[in-house]
Amino acid sequence: MERLQRDAVIISLMEHLGKKGSWCGETHIQKATYFLQKLFGVPLGFEFILYKHGPFSFDLSDELTAMQADMLIRMHLQPRPYGPSLVLTDGGEMIKKNYPVTLKKFDPEIRFVSEKFKKKGVAELERLSTALFVNHVIDPNGSVDSRAKSIIELKPHVKISEALDAVKAIDEIIEKAKKINNA
Repeated sequence: MERLQRDAVIISLMEHLGKKGSWCGETHIQKATYFLQKLFGVPLGFEFILYKHGPFSFDLSDELTAMQADMLIRMHLQPRPYGPSLVLTDGGEMIKKNYPVTLKKFDPEIRFVSEKFKKKGVAELERLSTALFVNHVIDPNGSVDSRAKSIIELKPHVKISEALDAVKAIDEIIEKAKKINNA
């Protein structure tokens, strides 16, 4: 996928997240993009590593900075203690209009991820994205308990009950995502 097509997908994702009530900070965009790539194979081409708050892409972070420099998105400052949200600009709206075929192709996936992430906080997004990471990278065929233990090993601050909830939620999300993949 070429850069501006990719930017159009990210912009659409941000727009849908915002409409669903998401804070739409960089962490939200990072995790939602990770889900688009891992759950649905949307070919955005970002490499993710397990980092401080779950899967993170330095490439995506750089792209969001470039999108700000290109005036496609901008930071919207929030009152303390909250961090900034990222919002569309008129330039971002133009990019969306230039790639209707790409956006139509990935619209079901974008809507699905936006619905699942809508008002989740950073801590919950960390647990869910780490659970998806464990599913794909560390223990793809493991039991709920073994995958929860893997989360705890990676993220010792996560309680076992939270890890179990995250694994169960990911299993449910994966099952629902299969319906979109098969549509």
